[in-house]
Amino acid sequence: MSRKTKIIFLTAGLILVAIFGIYKLARMFASGSYPFAEIYELNYSEDKVIKAVEQFKIQHSDMIAPKVTIENKGSYDLKDSEGRTGNSYWYKIYFYYPKENQIIFTWTRPNGNGKTSFAFVSVNNGLDIGHWKEINDDFGFVENRRIKKDFEEGILKPIEKILTNEK
Repeated sequence: MSRKTKIIFLTAGLILVAIFGIYKLARMFASGSYPFAEIYELNYSEDKVIKAVEQFKIQHSDMIAPKVTIENKGSYDLKDSEGRTGNSYWYKIYFYYPKENQIIFTWTRPNGNGKTSFAFVSVNNGLDIGHWKEINDDFGFVENRRIKKDFEEGILKPIEKILTNEK
């Protein structure tokens, strides 16, 4: 291999490493508290969405998050937000996939004009809190798509159906 070819390969390699480094650095500075959340817009007020979630949990009581531990200690309830405090932007909601033994973290927030943002944020494996993986960040492409599809089919669409039936 000639000296010129080595320099070209080395330069190309350095450029690729630099691009990857810039990409990783930019992700560290992603804006917001939940920069990777998958956000769905629902054409209903937040109060209606929350009521639909409550109805969904009545119909699917197995999907209510059971008691959890933190670092395998204690026993805690993951309660949905019971109203906002002055500084809270999100109404936090937890679901449970019993078959997979996973807790799903979501939130809602009004986004104006009677619409609501409903976000799928992360998945915790097991009932010991602290094993969260963010959607759109911590999963590979295929697994991420599967997890989002499961969420949409198993949680989002049934909630939308409840909302549609309330009209």
